[in-house]
Amino acid sequence: MPALKQIEDAEFIGIGVCSYKERFGDSADELNSKQCEIIKAEYVKAQNFIDNYGGKVFNSYETIVASNEIDALYIPLPPALHYKWAKLALENGKHVLVEKPSTITFSDAKVLAELAEKKNLGFHENYMFIFHKQLDAIEGIIKSGEIGDIRLYRISFGFPRRAMNDFRYNKALGGGALIDAGGYTIKYAARLLGESVKIKYAQMNYTDTDEVDIYGSAVLVNKNGTTVQVAYGMDNNYKCELEAWGSKGCIITGRVLTAPAGFVPTVIIRKGNEDEVRNLPSDDAFKKSIEHFVKCVNDEKTRKENYKTILKQAKLIEQFRKLAGQK
Repeated sequence: MPALKQIEDAEFIGIGVCSYKERFGDSADELNSKQCEIIKAEYVKAQNFIDNYGGKVFNSYETIVASNEIDALYIPLPPALHYKWAKLALENGKHVLVEKPSTITFSDAKVLAELAEKKNLGFHENYMFIFHKQLDAIEGIIKSGEIGDIRLYRISFGFPRRAMNDFRYNKALGGGALIDAGGYTIKYAARLLGESVKIKYAQMNYTDTDEVDIYGSAVLVNKNGTTVQVAYGMDNNYKCELEAWGSKGCIITGRVLTAPAGFVPTVIIRKGNEDEVRNLPSDDAFKKSIEHFVKCVNDEKTRKENYKTILKQAKLIEQFRKLAGQK
C-alpha cells in the first residue's frame, strides 16, 4: 500500500471481506459462533486497513469483483483460490494483479491468460524481485568479465518453519514449498538462462508430519550448457542467496529475492582468497511491480508479453512436478 500510494495512475478504492458462503462453503452458518468470530476478525482487520489507507469495505468478494467502482483487483489469497477469483474478476472486466503463483496448475494459468487476452485485460503475477535494480547490477558485473566465464550459478531460498495454520502447509489451499519458495528460485533461474531454459533434474522432499512438500532442489540448463542449481525450503535456516561461480572469481549476494524498499543490498566479489564487498542499488520493487501492472493495463504489447511470462513460469513449475514424480 505505501508503494500504491505513490502511483499516480492508480487509486485505492477498497478492500473485500469474504462472506460466510465464500469462506465456509456448504458448511456456512451465520449462527455458528466459531464462524462468526472468524468473519468478525476479518472485518476488524479490514477496518484497520481502511483506517490507515482510506477507502471502503466491500462485504463479499463477489461484491467487490462486480463493483463498477473497481477497474482492477489485487488478489493476495492462498494459491488454490487464485484461479476462481481471478477468473471471475476477468469475466467481470477487471484487470488482475495476482500474488505469485498465478495459479497452481499450468492449465489454469493458460485459461486465465487466454481470457485476459480475449478481453484485453491486464494480468500480472506479482514476483516483485524481478524488477529490482540489483539484478541488473549483478548481471552487469558478470557481463563485464570481471569474474571470468561463468561455470555455475546457485540460487538458494528458504526460511524457518512458520505457524502450522499458515496456508503454506495446507494442501487444500495450494500449500507446498515448490510453488512458494521454489517459485522464486525457478523464476530467477529462468531470467539467467533465457528462453531456452529447461529443467533437467528436480526433487521434492516431504516429511512424515506434513501433507505438502517442505523442501526441494533442481538443475536447470540452457542450450549453451549454462547451469543453475536451485534449492529451496520452508523449514530451513534462512537463506536468500545467489552465487555466480566464474573462472576468475565468484559473486555471492544475499537478499537477492526479498530486498525491501530502501534496503541497500551488497555483493561479495571473491577472487582467490580476497573478498571485496560492494553496495548494489537500492530500489522499490513493490512500486515497480505495480507500475508494470499499470503498463500492462495501458499498453497492448506489454500486456501480451506478460501473458507469455506468466505461462513460461507455470510451464516450468509443471515440468518440475513431472520430473520430481508428482502428478
